[in-house]
Amino acid sequence: MSAPPLNPALFHLDEDHLWVMHCAEGPVPRAGTRAVRAFMQKELQPWEVRWEEDFLGIPAAVRAEAAALLEGRAEDISLTPNTSTGLVTVAQGFPWKSGDEVLAPLGEFPSNAWPWLALRARGVMFREVPLWEGHRAGAEAHLSEPPRADADPESRLIEAIGPRTRILAASWVRFQDGFKLDLQRLAAACRDRGVHLVVDGIQAAGTVPASIEGLSAFATGGHKGLLAPQGMGFLWTEEAFRQSLSPSGSWLSVEDATDFSRPSTDFHRAWLPDGRALEPGGPNLLLASALMESLRLINGTGVPAIAAHVAHLQERLLMALADSPWHQDAGRLRALLQGGRLGSILALHHGGKGPEFLNHLLKSGYRLGIFASVREEYLRIAFHGFHAEADVARVAAWLKGAVG
Repeated sequence: MSAPPLNPALFHLDEDHLWVMHCAEGPVPRAGTRAVRAFMQKELQPWEVRWEEDFLGIPAAVRAEAAALLEGRAEDISLTPNTSTGLVTVAQGFPWKSGDEVLAPLGEFPSNAWPWLALRARGVMFREVPLWEGHRAGAEAHLSEPPRADADPESRLIEAIGPRTRILAASWVRFQDGFKLDLQRLAAACRDRGVHLVVDGIQAAGTVPASIEGLSAFATGGHKGLLAPQGMGFLWTEEAFRQSLSPSGSWLSVEDATDFSRPSTDFHRAWLPDGRALEPGGPNLLLASALMESLRLINGTGVPAIAAHVAHLQERLLMALADSPWHQDAGRLRALLQGGRLGSILALHHGGKGPEFLNHLLKSGYRLGIFASVREEYLRIAFHGFHAEADVARVAAWLKGAVG
């Protein structure tokens, strides 16, 4: 039995609540809670807030930890409230021309759809691509076939790139079915065609080892696999791509913004060349202090160790379901897992039973203290680095009993 790489004692977990839905919201470690309390105490006595240590130091530390997570550079990190804000920053800042196109997989989470759909008034089209045979979304999502190991969504996306495509916008790990895209393959194809790859990384950050080579942008919130509170995330941008974007225009996006020996009303300043040029304004130091602690915890453990542990737990659960009514879908997911096609979400398909079946199943889990989630046609079980094999056994007993 392997010990969890993230010590469960670092979290406020208890036996009555088995949380397997960090794909919706992750638990915040105790260190994050302590950091928030400590900073809130300073806010109660504002003379205790330090300029270098807090106002400048906390955001700088978060950028450094975010860069370490992605194996990138701190100067390429912009702090944002969430994934949506990061993607909106790219969408609104990109130098579009009427007739340009954004390409995306069919059935993206709305945070990676509405920022692009909002560009219609500027003559920019948003085009979706089904990723496998029988793949559906929208009003027909519950009729969709689930992904299988022989799916080749990258080929479909690459073949769909056209002369007007400027950006391919895709989730690294898909929110409903848990399928993980091959970013390097997509990045290479985009680069060859002069297209930018922009990634929604929230369902992978913290549980899948970094993979940003060849990308133009990567956005994530902190409240899922990064185990921080809602309201703070970050955007990574490749340097040349960032220079093509319009800056945010916040007061902190220019040179010498915090040097008050220079008149603040001196507007003869250059935009900053680094990621701070895209930040929306004054940082949320309260939430940034929590995100900093969560990133330190994850980086200190190492995402590869977390990913390996999660894969082990997924394998154990799928093996436990092999002799149950779930055996067919467990076999499908096991093939995806062995093919490296899953992130931390095990998404069990309803198999024709429909949404009412899934909702009934979800509520039966709640009564047992097991908190999973349902999105469209899937029941999602999401393990993280703090889960143990006993948690797997508990989930397996629930699922087998629920349909036995």
